[in-house]
Amino acid sequence: MKTILAVGAAAVALGIAGAAQAQAKADDLMKANGCLNCHAVDTKKVGPSFKDIAAKFKGKADAEKTLVAQLKDGKGHPQIKASEGDITTMVKFVLAQ
Repeated sequence: MKTILAVGAAAVALGIAGAAQAQAKADDLMKANGCLNCHAVDTKKVGPSFKDIAAKFKGKADAEKTLVAQLKDGKGHPQIKASEGDITTMVKFVLAQ
């Protein structure tokens, strides 16, 4: 029983560390690509907040695909000059708000 609890605790700790690392990567990517010049997590700047964007796309199955395409192609938003993988990382962060 102690072994099961220890393994469970280790899995939770790794999950939390992984989530923190993913958030830090997304934050670094957003800074590098200028996203934070126009957006903030919870307040409107030039563009909507990340929380407002997440609310707008909540429950939409194609939200990630749609946002990645908009950012990659520059349709409805200035084009982001980053890899599709990096854009996807940033979009996942925004949608998680």
